[in-house]
Amino acid sequence: MSPIKILLLSIFTLCLISAHAARFDIINQCSYTVWPAATPSGGGRQLNSGQTWSIDIPAGISGQVWGRTGCSFDGSGRGSCQTGDCGGALSCTLSGKSPLTLAEFTLNGGNNQDYFDLSVIDGFNIPMQFGPTSNGCNKVLTCQQSSCPDAIEFPNDGTKLPSCPSGTNYKVVFCP
Repeated sequence: MSPIKILLLSIFTLCLISAHAARFDIINQCSYTVWPAATPSGGGRQLNSGQTWSIDIPAGISGQVWGRTGCSFDGSGRGSCQTGDCGGALSCTLSGKSPLTLAEFTLNGGNNQDYFDLSVIDGFNIPMQFGPTSNGCNKVLTCQQSSCPDAIEFPNDGTKLPSCPSGTNYKVVFCP
């Protein structure tokens, strides 16, 4: 196969693979610093009030986004958080320690749909809003306190997960 055909085939394949990826905009509207984390993409950083962190997550991934509070990290990224700590790491590869409010998702989880929810099963630490920003989807979930009707509060509580077409982008807002 010629180099040009290989290049065109590679570009076409890359476009197909990334076609169902999602962009997550994580926004801190709290009056205090939040240290958002995301798994399994392995992420975490400091987000001062008013700042946004955008991450791209590939299709076929199930994961979580949460906010950590009361954090202190050294130059090597080791430290701790009062809530949501993930093994003392700035960039999380493990889920956070409760209490923590979770935005959970499965991208391209079946029937070319993304599924998403808010969960307070592991406790509540930060008010959160989670919802789509594209593809005409408009189901936005909000949790202002530990007991909230938009969140899953107990395992297997029968809550039907909202869904959007794969390739939808999302927004997670702390302190909406």
